[in-house]
Amino acid sequence: MPEKPQKADPCVMVIFGATGDLTKRKLLPALYNLAKEDFLPHTFAIIGVGRQEMTTEEFQKMVVDEMKEFIPKGPDEKIVKWLKQRTYYTGGDFDDDKKLFGDIKKLISEVTAEHQIPDNYFFYMAVPPSLFGNVTQKLVKNGLGREENGNWRRFVYEKPFGHDLDSAKKLNSDLLRLIKEDQIYRIDHYLGKETVQNILVFRFGNSIFEPIWNRNYIDHVQITVAESLGVEQRGGYYDSAGALRDMIPNHMLQLVTLTAMEPPVSFEADAVRDEQTKILHAIQAFQPESVLDHAVRGQYGAGEIDGKKVPAYRDEPDVAPHSNTETFAALKFLIDNWRWADVPFYVRTGKRLADRHSSIIIEFKKAPFILFRETGVERLRTNRLVIHIQPDEGITLHFGAKIPGPIVNVGPVDMDFDYADYFGDQVATGYERLLYDCMIGDATLFQRADMVEAGWSIVTPILDVWNAIPARDFPDYAAGSWGPEESDVLLARDGREWKNLA
Repeated sequence: MPEKPQKADPCVMVIFGATGDLTKRKLLPALYNLAKEDFLPHTFAIIGVGRQEMTTEEFQKMVVDEMKEFIPKGPDEKIVKWLKQRTYYTGGDFDDDKKLFGDIKKLISEVTAEHQIPDNYFFYMAVPPSLFGNVTQKLVKNGLGREENGNWRRFVYEKPFGHDLDSAKKLNSDLLRLIKEDQIYRIDHYLGKETVQNILVFRFGNSIFEPIWNRNYIDHVQITVAESLGVEQRGGYYDSAGALRDMIPNHMLQLVTLTAMEPPVSFEADAVRDEQTKILHAIQAFQPESVLDHAVRGQYGAGEIDGKKVPAYRDEPDVAPHSNTETFAALKFLIDNWRWADVPFYVRTGKRLADRHSSIIIEFKKAPFILFRETGVERLRTNRLVIHIQPDEGITLHFGAKIPGPIVNVGPVDMDFDYADYFGDQVATGYERLLYDCMIGDATLFQRADMVEAGWSIVTPILDVWNAIPARDFPDYAAGSWGPEESDVLLARDGREWKNLA
């Protein structure tokens, strides 16, 4: 029998940016899913905080409408009613540390008394990163960050956590002057995906894979996070960030570390994160000259996706007409340790690519051909393990088998494991596990300060070179393609090629 789930601690969730896109598309559906699966405590409440003035009743109506819109197949009315009865709102100027934050403190006191909730609360920052320090400082000033009498206060920060190494260090320093590291939860929703979490179980819970998970058997690793969508309505943000800042220091490097890390001594949060951090420090630093050989950038031009013409990046809303912001990045990482010496990790991410998928491909070395010299076999295919992260979560193993007949011939065979087939198709946003972990105090899937800074230290030299030498050939790939030609050259130099799964 599966273990009965531990309910989250009784608590109040305070959402800054409660009227925004993230709340309605991700946070509210995630809370609904947790309630449906009986992971939420019965003594639980939500307080929304936003700039606009509205009553609790108006906010409750908005929450109900948004759950009906963003929960697939329609929500259960009983669960919606349960959440509505535990939802409150206050609004005002985020710079007003007396009025707004005094109102928040008063409302928390009233809500905890009404629902008999202990003084446990966590603050979710669904606001621009520029407000992280300011909002935290005002919460602490009003006595809302202090932990006492066995109760906890936690602070959840959305990405991006800084925009380069210096800004990440400053933000860490500013927050750690106000609250403790174990109160800080730097969220990366990518780690809420089942397959990403399953990497640890797959590697360390199955004795057949870990012995060959090293340089003796693996030729190289490919990690792809491809999106067919453009920047949509995020042009203003994206044009100041770009693909490298938006994806590599967080999502992509998390996937690299989970794939490459050594076995932790336990699944305790710091034991896992210690091993991830070791990998980040082992990645060879980019020198200015190596950026030119090991890093590729691109920007999409007009093209066609799913039979529809789509505009170039520079024609998207809120994007500068001569923007040099990259919408595609591909990098070659080398990890200087015993397990991975001379095994390249190729990573790529981009907008308006040919298909939407995220995957980790483990390409094994070729078997010796000696045995097959006197047969009809012309060449042996390599074995390949594919961890599918989205849209369909699962694992595929590619290997060769003899084709039936009087002569020796080898054909490709796939063994597929699909999450939906084995465990049912569970609707999830990727935030359920992360919100739940925050409520029970498990920080395993959240980045620590040193991890954030190590990630930025890897990509900042690339940003410096790209800022110093603006791209002269943008746009350099058509929407609906797999990126610029230079991305293919990055692997071709090593006698390899990208595996496009679409």
